[in-house]
Amino acid sequence: MFSLSLVRAGIAGPSSLSSINKVLPRTFIRNASNGNGHPHIPVIRTLGQLRRWRKEAREKGLEVGVVPTMGALHEGHLNLVRTSLARHSLTVMTLFVNPMQFAPHEDLSTYPRTFERDLSLLQSILPPPISPRQMRGLVIFAPTPDVMYPLKGELQDLRNHKGVEVDVRGWADVMEGASRPQFFKGVATVCTKLFNAVEPDHAYFGQKDIQQALLLRILVKDLLLSHPSPSNLHILPTTRSSEGLALSSRNAYLTPSELYVSPVLYKALYAAKKLYESEETAEGKDITGEDLIAASTRIILDEQERILSPQTTEPKGKGVELQLDYIETFDKDTFQPIRGPIGENKQFVLAGAIWVGKTRLIDNLLVGWETS
Repeated sequence: MFSLSLVRAGIAGPSSLSSINKVLPRTFIRNASNGNGHPHIPVIRTLGQLRRWRKEAREKGLEVGVVPTMGALHEGHLNLVRTSLARHSLTVMTLFVNPMQFAPHEDLSTYPRTFERDLSLLQSILPPPISPRQMRGLVIFAPTPDVMYPLKGELQDLRNHKGVEVDVRGWADVMEGASRPQFFKGVATVCTKLFNAVEPDHAYFGQKDIQQALLLRILVKDLLLSHPSPSNLHILPTTRSSEGLALSSRNAYLTPSELYVSPVLYKALYAAKKLYESEETAEGKDITGEDLIAASTRIILDEQERILSPQTTEPKGKGVELQLDYIETFDKDTFQPIRGPIGENKQFVLAGAIWVGKTRLIDNLLVGWETS
C-alpha cells in the first residue's frame, strides 16, 4: 500500500497519485490500524478519488454522512463527527478553508490551519477497526481551492469574481449577512459544491452558526437537492466551555484576558431568554422583541463599563476591548426580526455578535424549539 503520509501532506508525486487512483476503491478507503491502536484516516484530495469512493459506497448500500468544516477542530466539530459515525456506516469530514466567504479585509490568511493536529484529534475518537478490509468509518475530503473552484480567478473580492455564485436572497442579507455581506454567498456556494461532490445522505452542522444552518436547509429545498434532503440536514446543539462560551475555531485568537470576557455574549442572550420565559408565565404576556434586545444589550454594556472602569476591583479582563455588533430576535422560518409583543409559545432565535479585541464571536439561543 502507498504511504498515507504523502496523501496527508498533499505531496504525492505523479507516480504515487497514479497508484492511488488505481487502488482507491479496494485499498485506499480502509480503516487499517496504524500500529498504535489508532486507525488510519484516509485523506482524499481530488474529485476523481472522492467519486470513485462514493460509487463503491453506493454499490455496497452504505449510508454516508457529511460534516463540513474549515479545520482547526474543537470539541464541537468532534461531536458532529461522533454523531454521524454513530448513525451512519460512513462519514466524510470535509476540510476546506473557503476563500469566498472571507471578504478582502477579513482573516483568510491568518485563519488557523492545523491539519496534523486535526487528524490526531479525529484518530483519538475512532474505535479500532473490526476488519482492515471493512469499508466503514471516517474519510477526510481536503481539496485544494483549484478543486473546489476550477475556474480559478478572484474569490475574495466578488466584484471581480467570474463564475457561479449561490445567493439565498432575503435570508442571507440580515444579521450575519448584514455584518458580513459576502459571507453567506460564500457559504451557500461552497456547500452546494460540497453537497454535489460528496452526495451525502445526511449532513451535520452546529447550532452556533444557526443562521447558516437554517439558510442551508432553505438552499437544499429551493435547489431541489436530494443529497441531503432538507429533513436530513441536521443541526446539533452548541458545544460550550464550562463558562458558557460557544466553542469556535476563532477562540484560538483570544488572549487569557479576552477569554475571561468572552462568555458575556452567552450570558446576555441567556438573560433575555429567561426574561421571556418568566414573562410568559406571568399575567399580561406582553413582552416585546425590543425588551429582549434591551435586556441582552444591558448585560454587554455593563461588562463593557466594568472592564474599562478605573474603579473596578476585578482585575480579570480589565482593559479588554469589547464592542457589541448586534443583538437580534428573529423568526426561525422567515428570519424576520421580531419587534413588538411576542405572545405565548413562540418559536424564535435570540442571536448576537460581539468583538472581543480583534476577534468576532457569535452565539445564539433557541426559544420554544430545539435543534434536530
